[in-house]
Order: sequence, then structure tokens, then C-alpha cells
Amino acid sequence: MVFNYSLGRAISLPSRRRKLALTFGVVCNLLLLGYYKYFDFFISTINIAFSADFNLQHIVLPLAISFFTFTQIAFLVDSYRDQAREYNFLHYCLFVTFFTHLIAGPIVHHKQFLPQFLNRGILKFNVENFAVGITIFGIGLFKKVVLADSLAPGVTEVYGAPGTAISVAPLFLDSWMATLSYTLQLYFDFSGYSDMAIGLSLLFGIRLPINFNSPYKSTNIIEFWRRWHITLSHFLRDYLYFSLGGNRKGKGRRYLNLWLTMLLGGIWHGASLNFIIWGALHGAYLVVNHAWHSLRKLIGLTGTSGIAKIPARVLSIAITFVVTMFAWVFFRAEDVHSANLIIGSMVGNAGWDMSRVSTDFMSGITQLQLVYQQASALVDVSGLGRATVFFINTMTIEWGSVGRVMLLAVLLAIVWLAPNTQQLFRKFQPALEYTPKEDDKSWSFILSWRTGLIVGLVFAVALSQFFSATPSQFMYFNF
Repeated sequence: MVFNYSLGRAISLPSRRRKLALTFGVVCNLLLLGYYKYFDFFISTINIAFSADFNLQHIVLPLAISFFTFTQIAFLVDSYRDQAREYNFLHYCLFVTFFTHLIAGPIVHHKQFLPQFLNRGILKFNVENFAVGITIFGIGLFKKVVLADSLAPGVTEVYGAPGTAISVAPLFLDSWMATLSYTLQLYFDFSGYSDMAIGLSLLFGIRLPINFNSPYKSTNIIEFWRRWHITLSHFLRDYLYFSLGGNRKGKGRRYLNLWLTMLLGGIWHGASLNFIIWGALHGAYLVVNHAWHSLRKLIGLTGTSGIAKIPARVLSIAITFVVTMFAWVFFRAEDVHSANLIIGSMVGNAGWDMSRVSTDFMSGITQLQLVYQQASALVDVSGLGRATVFFINTMTIEWGSVGRVMLLAVLLAIVWLAPNTQQLFRKFQPALEYTPKEDDKSWSFILSWRTGLIVGLVFAVALSQFFSATPSQFMYFNF
């Protein structure tokens, strides 16, 4: 912080060496980040490529280094562009270390944050901000510990524990259920974290920029990256894609810049060949998507209208979701071999057997009939009592793969059909840079005793799970 604050002050002053100072600052920040995140990866790559035997250093990664590094690089660049000036070191420290966004984003800009801190109105307790903030925090906690963490065991069964590779291809059904589970686990984990960060900040009267906006509702991969990890997408666009030349040097160079930007975005997520492949895949997706848009304009193909509009939108969302899900396989698998085994299974290399679903369904129906007979046999119990016993006993039925499919279907319905946090709380404007759409106006959260009771129940369930389950990290903590 001392280094970047001092350099930012120097860069903001008129000088012929401003660009040199900026380059020096960015390189120093990236070298530190590279040392901590990629030094062992570099050594292991050298060992594999040249059959060498250099010792790994097992360097401990400093907490949140990716995010506070990017935040300070953005400050240096903004200072060079005369978009940020800071003359108070204490203010700068607060800007960098404000805890609500530090661990996993969003990546914030000086001009977004400091004016809010300097507004003395935030020193007064605001009941509305507190009520909305604690509600959003509770919703985020519920997403994390109840929804996301409940999917983790099903993912681990196929992918193995983090840090563990697999050697045998899973069955067709297992590979699809595990990959879909991970796709939803990562969604609710990151969505939950983003809500909790916004809610915590609002307790202090501070609004963070929006970082997550229902990305699985995207109709194409371009829209996906406008909705997923929004501040990282903006950072890569503003400070990397534009620096590479953006779209100013022809279509061929534009597509190369897009691909390189996503490739480097994949490398940022971690020192692994899998992350490189994941970034390269998304880069290729973006190139294809942009090329398709250009082709449509060239041949005069307009968008669908009338009765075909809804099926076309559903198909677009489904295609975007599936290609994103296949890319997540590399994101989660320990190595390329493991990812190839799982993808091979998903496309039928291990067969297409789905018989377990019907077997588990019949087993569940048999158990349900037995539970019903047991409840009906309770002659000396009232109808309400028998119904209660029946309901409680149905909770013990093992539905196997059918139960998992039903759970995944319910969660997909939530993802695709339910409003997100920003839509629910749009009139309170809890996050920066969110512009409600026309279809958002049908959703509205009202501060009342009724909603307070519902939120209290959600919070109680989340806290009960939080204190009774094994502690789990946020998944983006690793990056």
C-alpha cells in the first residue's frame, strides 16, 4: 500500500516519466502476484518439460492477494488517466482494505469508493440500510450454506476431493449429475458471497458495484460475461483488452485480443493447465459469438419475433448454459486427464445407461407405499396425527438418483425463473451500476413485519446449518 500510494501520487503529477512510472508499478505488482501464485507452477512445468528435479517452494498464498493487487493496479492506471487522485494515506488504506469486498471481490475503483467514505451522512445510523443490508446478507448466507454446500458431496463423489485426481471414468448419469451439481454449486456459492458482501457494506452505508446478475439466464456467452464476475470482466476489458488494441486494429486482431484476454483471465484464476484450457475455451466461445453476430449483420438475418421469440430465447439460454457447463469441467477437475474422463463419460464413451433412475424411482414408490400403510394403521391417532406421521416418515425415504435429479430440477427452476437479489431490492438500490429492466418492475421487496418473519426464518435455517455442518470455504477464496 505504501508503494502503490506513493507511486500513484507521483503518476498523478505532470511529468514526462509518468508512463514509465506506471509501467514500473504495474510490473512490480504483477511480479509479486506471479511469485506467490505461479512460482511453483513454473518450477513444476520446468521439471516436466526438461525432466528436471527442482524442489517446489510450497509458497503460502497471502489472503486476497489477487483482489487487492488488481484494485491497486486499477488505482495506478486511473491515476495515470487523471481519473483518481488521493492525497490522504489513511483514506487510501481504507479503500484497499475495506473488509467486505477484500477476500473475493468485487474489484472496486477509487472513484467509486472514496466519495462514499467522505460522505459524513454514513456516520449516522440508517435503519433502512441496516434492514436491507442484513436481509441481503441473510439471503446470501442461505445460498452458501444451505444450497451450495448441500451440492458439494455429489460433486466430490465423481470429481474427487479438491487436490485429488480420478483414474476411472464415471458412469454417464453420474458424470452429468456431478457436473450439473458443480455448475449450480459454484453459482450459489458466488451469488451468496456477492450478496453477503453487498449486505455487509450496506450496514455501513456503503454500496459496492454489482458483481453477479443471474448469469445462467444469458442468451449468449457475451451476455454471460456481462453478468458473471462483472467487475473482473470490466477490469480485463478496460486494462487488458483495450491495452492489447481492442477492436481498433481489424476483426482478426480483435478476435485474437478477445481470446488472449480470456486466456489470461483463466491464468489469473490459478496456476494450472486446466485454468488455461478453461480460459482458452471461453475465449473461443467469445470469438465464435462475435463472429456469429457479424455474420448475421452481413447476411441481414434479424432476430426472431412473434411466436418464435420465446422458443428461440429458451434454446439460446440452453445452449449457453451447456457450453458453460462443459467448460466448468476443466475448472473443477484436478488435471486434464480427469477432465477428459468426465467429458468422455458425458458424451457417452462409457455408455448411456439410465436404468438406475427407474430402479430408484420404483424403490422410492415402494417405500412411500409402506410409509402410507404404517400411517394408516394408526387407528387410535387423529387424521392430523396420521398425516403428521406420514409427512415425517416420508423424509426418511431414500430416492437415490431420482431425488438428486428432483433437487437439481428445483434449483434450476430457481436459477432460471426466480428474481435475483437486485431485482427484489431494486427500489433500495443496494448496489452500484445496476439499471433495472422493465421486467424487473414486477418484483419488489417491502420492509414489513411479514417479510421480516420470512427473512428471520431464512436466517435461522442458514445459521442452524452454518453451526451444525463442517466449515466450508467460499470457492472463490482459492483465486
